[in-house]
Amino acid sequence: MPLRLDPSFRERLASSDRALIGMWACSGSTLVTEVAAGSGLDWLLIDMEHSTNTLESVLLQLQTVAAYPITPLVRVPSNDTVAIKQILDLGAQNLIVPMVSSADEARAAVAATRYPPAGVRGVGSALARSARWNRVDGYLQESAQHTSLTVQIETAAGVDAAAEIAAVDGIDAVFVGPSDLSASMGLLGQQTHPDVVAAVEKVFTAVKAAGKPVGVNAFDPAAADAYVAGGADFVAVGADVALLARASEALAARFITAEGSARASY
Repeated sequence: MPLRLDPSFRERLASSDRALIGMWACSGSTLVTEVAAGSGLDWLLIDMEHSTNTLESVLLQLQTVAAYPITPLVRVPSNDTVAIKQILDLGAQNLIVPMVSSADEARAAVAATRYPPAGVRGVGSALARSARWNRVDGYLQESAQHTSLTVQIETAAGVDAAAEIAAVDGIDAVFVGPSDLSASMGLLGQQTHPDVVAAVEKVFTAVKAAGKPVGVNAFDPAAADAYVAGGADFVAVGADVALLARASEALAARFITAEGSARASY
């Protein structure tokens, strides 16, 4: 029975008349990811770089998210051909590759997502969920149409090379990571420092001039609003673990600290 794959993140970006808003899924929990998938957000980023997620947990989350009208992306742990092949074979259609700082690194990421002769992706469609075990007609010939590739600029060198990175054929979007970027600039932990914001805006200008969508990670609501106003095509505005951490801290502050203060005043 022929099967159809979902529209890619590239297609979602192209069809939207506003910035797409998403969040991170870092807990490794299928249940937590399902809660996030039903939130009404546009996209959900399952992270393998800074989380406990494994191939098995990503597979389960992709299967769970498939029931909801949200577009899942997977951030691979590194720009590694084998890792990218395995994650694509799990059925991830939309990848984010971290720490891309040059056009050569961007071209390597593209090659890892393409079958020969266009790239170096190993062929295992009959064994893999990506092609639904060869139930997707023409998957080998059309896999690039089903896959979107976003690269993440997170260093000062990447900022300088943003135009060349965005111009690489096969790069569908660029995502800026202010956390690592601030560290690269000697401003560790200062994601909203004016110099970091200026660097992010420099990437925006270069990527848009190349005709590609650009996004940014911005958990600070004011920063997120400013980036949307500045032309961001997609923004990550939170993470499951961060939301739980801050909300549980607020409960402690409200019910424990407040109670202790009330007792002390007697």
